[in-house]
Amino acid sequence: MQRELQDTPFAYREQLSPRAGRMSRQRAATCVASRGRSNTVRELIQQKLLGGPPRKKEWVSSEGIPLNVFASDLACLGLSAETHSPDPKRSRLAYPQMTYMSNTQTHTQQHMQPHAQPHAQPHAQQPAVSGEGKMTLFQWQIHQQSSRMEGVPAEMLEMQDEDGDTFLHIAVAQGKRALAFVLAKKMSACGSLDVREHNGQSAFQIAAATNQHLIAQDLLLHRAQADARDAWGRSVLHVCAEKGHFLTLQTIQKTLSGMRHSIDIELYNYDGLTALHVAVLSYNRAVRELRELRELAAPCSVVALEVDRRRRMYMECIRTLVAMGAHCRTQDLKSGRTSLHMASEEADVELLHLFLDQPSSLHLVNEKMFNGNTALHIISSLQNNDTQLLAARMLMSSGADASAKNIEKELPAQLLSEGPDSAMVQKVLKGK
Repeated sequence: MQRELQDTPFAYREQLSPRAGRMSRQRAATCVASRGRSNTVRELIQQKLLGGPPRKKEWVSSEGIPLNVFASDLACLGLSAETHSPDPKRSRLAYPQMTYMSNTQTHTQQHMQPHAQPHAQPHAQQPAVSGEGKMTLFQWQIHQQSSRMEGVPAEMLEMQDEDGDTFLHIAVAQGKRALAFVLAKKMSACGSLDVREHNGQSAFQIAAATNQHLIAQDLLLHRAQADARDAWGRSVLHVCAEKGHFLTLQTIQKTLSGMRHSIDIELYNYDGLTALHVAVLSYNRAVRELRELRELAAPCSVVALEVDRRRRMYMECIRTLVAMGAHCRTQDLKSGRTSLHMASEEADVELLHLFLDQPSSLHLVNEKMFNGNTALHIISSLQNNDTQLLAARMLMSSGADASAKNIEKELPAQLLSEGPDSAMVQKVLKGK
């Protein structure tokens, strides 16, 4: 019996308790026996693993963080659950290490490039066979999944579990690109591609949250709604900016550009922030963590290297958003801060240089918040910051007005605190 279960794709690989293991094997045997029945998929989606985990508030990326997801017996579609949690009662979905991202698939990206046409088809076409008549790995996978999905009615694909997840949500989260492609094609044809789960996230938003950039491209080609917002008011751009998923951002940019479609880059979330604001604030957090690690005399530790890697990811997100047309002068809805105001809070020279190199920097550098503070006010009020002097020089050389007053009639020089660089900053503000 054990040998038989190991040879079938429906067998469980989880290390469960003996009692749960027996019940799990019984369900697997039942699934094997019912492969020929038309209602197998309907039965599988209704079967939950024992002791299923409580749902997280959202889908998250796999970089060190496992996903708590709907763990059903979806073996007939290639969807499975694995236990990676110390708690055996909590079933966790193993993050896919891009199962379909082989070297061969990199070659197949040329077949997935969108072709801008005046009258585009309502959904993406299956990738064409290469010029030599050979089928690529991704094409073969799509063919296999299409064969497995034959005869599955549309209403079954639209079924949702108690968390609102469909087959497509789960396939996207597990990185099953070929399966997600086939499901997206079928669901797009019946108008259910943008079905939301309990957090208001569509399959496209799940792809962005889990950094599945190729799947995100496929879903866009199938006409997924690009401006959709979740329960927190976030678009896919907000999610990518928050998590540092610059590769998905760049994929969205290239795909929409090729389709001659646009996306609302200035969309606010429910916190009154645009995607560029979110990216800058995330970058500031990484810079602040690096500064704290330097103070602990651990600048070369593994933790510091990881934080610096995240900092560079956020910087790439900022560059991508600016290239997509994000306006640096856009103010948040709570305090009126622009991206330059936010960058000045940490006086990061690299980020300030990026914004001050923009064509609109002459107007941006003297933009005021709701309380009348300019970026120079923020720089002047910093304490124990080793880049304060250099940041003040950069602002002044870009045309910052040292005589600007806030609503309390305060000049930037009046906000200087006592410190070793205060006298030097004072001279810079006086133009010396």
